[in-house]
Parts: sequence; structure tokens; C-alpha cells
Amino acid sequence: MADPVALVALALDAAIGWPDRLYARVGHPVGAFARFLNFAERWGNRPERSEGVRRGLGVVTMLTLIVLTGAVAWWLDRESHLLLGHWGWIASAVLAWPALAQRSLYVHVRPVADALLRGDLPAARALVARVVGRDTERLDQAGVSRAAIETLAESFCDGIVAPLFWLLLLGLPGVWVYKAINTADSIIGHKEPRWRAFGWAAARIDDGANWVPARIAGVFVCVAGAGGGAVMTRDAHAHASPNAGWPEAAMAGALGVALAGPVAYDGVTQIKPWIGRGGRAAAPADIVTALQIYARACLLLWVIAGSVAWLA
Repeated sequence: MADPVALVALALDAAIGWPDRLYARVGHPVGAFARFLNFAERWGNRPERSEGVRRGLGVVTMLTLIVLTGAVAWWLDRESHLLLGHWGWIASAVLAWPALAQRSLYVHVRPVADALLRGDLPAARALVARVVGRDTERLDQAGVSRAAIETLAESFCDGIVAPLFWLLLLGLPGVWVYKAINTADSIIGHKEPRWRAFGWAAARIDDGANWVPARIAGVFVCVAGAGGGAVMTRDAHAHASPNAGWPEAAMAGALGVALAGPVAYDGVTQIKPWIGRGGRAAAPADIVTALQIYARACLLLWVIAGSVAWLA
């Protein structure tokens, strides 16, 4: 029987998440990635450098981040097993735990629904602004609901399915290399002129790392929501991302709502295709239902993690 590293990591995350007191005292491991990336960006992404040089330095940045992260995770995993012997897997589970975000995602999205259900739109806007990058000041009830559901669906992949996938496949180095890649994409992997060249490698590597997990996430949402497969296969490719559209389209189909569409960033409205086109406008109750689907999908991941440990 294999050591249940993934199952214990999932249980720790679901039970306590990453506590605020712990965050205040030691921060979070992804903070180290952010500091490295911000330093590298200030040094390598200078406007006076040519686009080709900046792209090359972005590649070097990503390779350095991946190698360093993988080496440190491998060393920690090895030392844990050398020190604790057969019980080293417990240390591996504890070290993998911060890479998952089941509880964090739930506790950030649920208050948005609560605020809308009690009629406090300004509070809901402020709460959803914590988890989305779009402008939220002018969102109506449907816009806030849509934003919350979209981030829940997309983050189900980025925050839970993909880390778990790489943990099961490559162990502790796999999960933390994935988190490093995903953090890099969120910090420098943008399409705006400032980032396009330097962040090119981060965006492309993140696309590759999420390709399989995104499709798994979409299937899990369809199973947990008892539907949505037709909308997922029809509309997943309408998303600008090659991956985010899968869980988002699955959630749109399961709920019968329309997601994506026009969205504003920094005061500029971008016209994006609808996902779940023909569906109704999202409502606060749909966030609650989406959270229920999300919880059931997470339970399915627990089953998979337990099954892998038992079968191995």
C-alpha cells in the first residue's frame, strides 16, 4: 500500500486551510516565488532591452525558478524520509499541504454569496475584488455573481486539481514546481505590452502544466453537477485561455447560466465571447449551488487520491 501523502494533504487543507495566524507569522511559500519573480522582472524586463533579449531572460528566469524549486522540494522530501524513515511520508504530506487551496477558495467565495443574499451589493463588490482581477466597482448583482462563479470554477483547476495531479504524478517536487509555474503566470504571464516578451515563457509553461488538469477539472465539475458536458465541449474553446474554459464551461452548463462575456480591466471594457451562451444571467443563489458542486467535486478528488494510495 502506498503512503497516503495526497489524501492527508487534502485533509489538512480542508480542515484548516492556511491559517491567518500562520500566514501573519511566516507568510506562505508562494511568497518566496513572488519575491524571486519580482526581482527577476525588475532586472530582466527593462524597457531599454530588445524584445528578443527580454523573452530570452524570461526563459532563463523560468528555468531557474523551476530548477531551484524542484531541487529544494526534492531535498526536503529526501531529508524527511532519511530522518523519519517509514514515517517520512507524513512530513511530505505536511510539506504538500500549503500547495492546495480547497478551504481558502471556499471561504473567499462564500461571503460574496452571503453579501448578495442579504442585499449588500457594495460589500459583495469589495469581497469579489479580492479574488478577481477585473474592475468590480460598477458590477451589478449578476456581474458579481458571474465573477464569483468564474473564479471558483477556474481556481478549482489551478488551486486544487492541478496541484493534486502533479503531486500524484511527481511527488513533492511536482506539486511545488507546479505552484512556482502558476505563480509566475499570475505575476508576469500577461499579454500587455510590458509583460508580453518577458512573461512569454511563464504563460506558455503554465498552459502546458494545466492542459491535462483543466480537462480533468471540467469532467469532475460535470460529474459533481450532474450535467454540463454538452456546454463544456461546445464552449470551452471560446475562452481566451486554452485551459480555463473547460471548468468554466462545465460550471456554466451545470448551472444553466452564461459566464464570461464583456468584462472591464483598468477602466477598459473587453468584449469576450459568452460561455454557456443561451443560459440565463447568474444570480446569488447560483453561487451557492456552484459551491455545492465544488464541494462534491473536491470529494471526488479525495476518492481518487485514496484510490491511488490503495491501488499502488
